Formats: sequence, C-alpha cells, structure tokens
Amino acid sequence: MSTTSTTNAIDTVFAALKAKGETALMPFMTMGDPDLETSVALIQAAEAAGAHMLELGVPYSDPLADGPVIQRASERALKNRISLQDCIALGSIARSRGVKLPFILFTYYNPALQLGLEKFFGLLKQNDYSGVIIPDLPLEEDGEARSIADRYGIHLIPLVAPTSEARVQRIATNARGFVYCVSSLGVTGVRSTFHDGIDQFLATVRAAASVPICIGFGISSREHAERFAGICDGVIVGSAIVRKIEDVLPQLTSGIADERKQGLDAVQQFIAELKPRKQ
Repeated sequence: MSTTSTTNAIDTVFAALKAKGETALMPFMTMGDPDLETSVALIQAAEAAGAHMLELGVPYSDPLADGPVIQRASERALKNRISLQDCIALGSIARSRGVKLPFILFTYYNPALQLGLEKFFGLLKQNDYSGVIIPDLPLEEDGEARSIADRYGIHLIPLVAPTSEARVQRIATNARGFVYCVSSLGVTGVRSTFHDGIDQFLATVRAAASVPICIGFGISSREHAERFAGICDGVIVGSAIVRKIEDVLPQLTSGIADERKQGLDAVQQFIAELKPRKQ
C-alpha cells in the first residue's frame, strides 16, 4: 500500500518554532489514566496550556523504561482493560473535539507486533498520529518497522542514551522527526540534577543529527526546560505531569462537574508553567 507524501506535522511544528526562536514543549500522558474520556479532556487541557506536541503513552504491564510514577499510571489504566487500539483511536476522538497539535504514540514493541506492524502503522495514519516511539526496539532490529513507518508517513523516533560516539552517530543519522535524547541512564522519573557529561552528549547528538534533538527523562520544571532550551529543540516532560494527574485523581474522577474542571485546570496550569520562555 502506498500513501501520499504529505508533510509530517512534527516537521511543520519544529520549523515554525525554529523561525520564532522557541523550544517545543512536549508533555507525556498515559492514556486511559484514569479513563479514556478523561484522557481526551487532558489532551485538550495540554493544548490549551501551550503544548506543541503530545506524547501519548500506551499502558503496558512490563514497562521497562518507565519509573514508578508512570508504572502506577499504567496499572490504573490497565484495570480498565485499555488496549493499544483504544489508545490509537483517541487520536481521532481528540481531533473531533478540535485538537490540532501533533500526536506521538509511545508504546513497547510487543503490542505493536501482536497487532501486526502493517495494521499498527495503518491505524496510526488513520487516526492522525505523526510519530511513534518504541523504546525497546533497537536500531539493529528496526528495519521492518522503519520501512513500514516511512511508507505511511509516520516518524519512527529513536531514543539515544549516553553511549559511544559511533553509536550516537548511527542512531542520529537514521532519525526521523527528532532524536529523543535520554538525559540519564535508567528509567523515567523526576530528577534534581543531570550528569556532568550531558552537554557534551547533546553536542555529539546535535553534530550527528539532521533532524531536531529533544531531551527527556527527568525534565520536571521550567528551570529544567530552560536549562536545555538553548541546546535542544524540544523538552519532554513525563513523570512530573503524570504525577500531577495522580495528585488530582479524586477531582478528575468526581461525578461533580465543577470538581472535575478544577482537576483539569490544575493539570493545564502545571503544563503551562513548564513552558520555557523564549531564549
């Protein structure tokens, strides 16, 4: 099956931000936490807060790259039997509610493989996703997925952690959309400091990549975002936002409309406060 070669929305957003001298803010949320309808409302809140793209996480029972905050979110979502296809379908639902910003799916490889890669990427295209991150799919084994993703116009976005310069070069050279730079070894989570070699690592990735570079894993405040805004094209905030959602779960799951709105407003304000100021 061939698809039309339209411009990917991720590329369009990065180009527009570069022209304005701005850094992309990319929140991460676990879909289905606490339920699918609330996930759509949280997507709307993130866009209203000024997010430029959204990383939408598929809940998974064995999330190797995720720290305890996102693991708990996955556990809550999986109690509702949230599936990969449910998460992908949220793209179309959010679009029907007027959301415009690009969506990037975050999923482990096994659910995509079980669904079938052709069907997986076809559904991403059908539900207006622009990219996908598969943290446990190494460069050496991503050929088939990359080929199908390219055919559907979906960016298969690689993660690169501090490693040898040769490996950074190989990963960054083949990147689509952007390179997701992992700020530290280990799982996701809120951190107060970053390792001493982070700036050199980012410079190495920047030199090797022809696409934008973004940083994630441990970015949890505006100070962190601004720390990296001058040297990265985007910042990804996950655990801090998921923890904020966890904090207001009683309001989000309340049957009282005003309380639910208060919970959504609290998340929206938290995301807005993460946005790095123009350099």
